[in-house]
Amino acid sequence: MEDRKEYQGNMEKQLQEWGAKIDDLQARAEKASRDAKDDLNQRIDALKSKRDDVQKRLSDLKSASDDAWSSLKSGFQNAWNEFSSSVEEAKSKFD
Repeated sequence: MEDRKEYQGNMEKQLQEWGAKIDDLQARAEKASRDAKDDLNQRIDALKSKRDDVQKRLSDLKSASDDAWSSLKSGFQNAWNEFSSSVEEAKSKFD
């Protein structure tokens, strides 16, 4: 089982990778047709909002006491899964 610091480190690394995917989508939006650009920009805005939520939850998780960590981890994992699905869905939509 992963320890707390390893888990947090893995989540930070994955957030950076997904941030790069969002940046890639942003670059694609600049080159897309007007309709595709509007759709892509809406998706990017939603992804950024979810990313900000996940980053806040990760920050809360990092500063949580050992007792609170387990319960916060569950909420974080739910937000994480939703964000992960959204990133992959947006990426596949425009591949």
